[in-house]
Amino acid sequence: MTYKDKTKNFVEALMSKDYDNCINMMAMNHESAKNTNIDSLKLGLEQFRALIGSNFGDKNFEYSLMKSEKKRSTIKSENTPPNTTLALVEFSNEKDLGVFQVLFDDKSKKILNINTLEIKKPKPNMTLFWLFGIFPIIVLAFNIYVITQIKKSNLTKKWLKYIAVIVLNVPAISYAAVDGISFKLLNFQILFGVGFSMMGYLDSVWTFGIPLGGIYWLYKLKQNKLSPTDATV
Repeated sequence: MTYKDKTKNFVEALMSKDYDNCINMMAMNHESAKNTNIDSLKLGLEQFRALIGSNFGDKNFEYSLMKSEKKRSTIKSENTPPNTTLALVEFSNEKDLGVFQVLFDDKSKKILNINTLEIKKPKPNMTLFWLFGIFPIIVLAFNIYVITQIKKSNLTKKWLKYIAVIVLNVPAISYAAVDGISFKLLNFQILFGVGFSMMGYLDSVWTFGIPLGGIYWLYKLKQNKLSPTDATV
């Protein structure tokens, strides 16, 4: 959460036109910044402030860390510089949200570079997002119920049936807070049929798979009228 807090402090100073404070929060001793002209840097900060203000206003932002990472790729231009970490920090006002891409120096924990990604989306209504969570909870409860019924039965090789119930949850239906409902035909939800992520609005997603494994084995149990004392399958 240090990345989120440092980004928040930097942007608040930026929007207050406290450019000296912004510079104090930047990794000016890093090798890539040693020859930076302070006046040019302040001009760049002023332009960056104007860009944020024109798109999102200039106050009352909320912040959420989406992820931090070190990129290692066979394509050299896609790598993060040595001893740095790239953080994506979501910010939002009353209406819209966007994302800061911030490069941090690992040694000083200060900012080397910051910019906004080309993302501007309306702030979503989270009521619908939380209501959608009823469906994954139903799938989870159903799969747990089927597993308990298998456990009570006289089925042989129960561990194979458990795996089928836990893994065979496909296709997957997702609801993202920002992008809404999506459907993936060959996406398996292997953790009892559900998935959940919440890292800012842009990365808040419920997912559930159709519990094919659970439906099949519940059908087999009912079809054969199995009980804790009945025959094996």
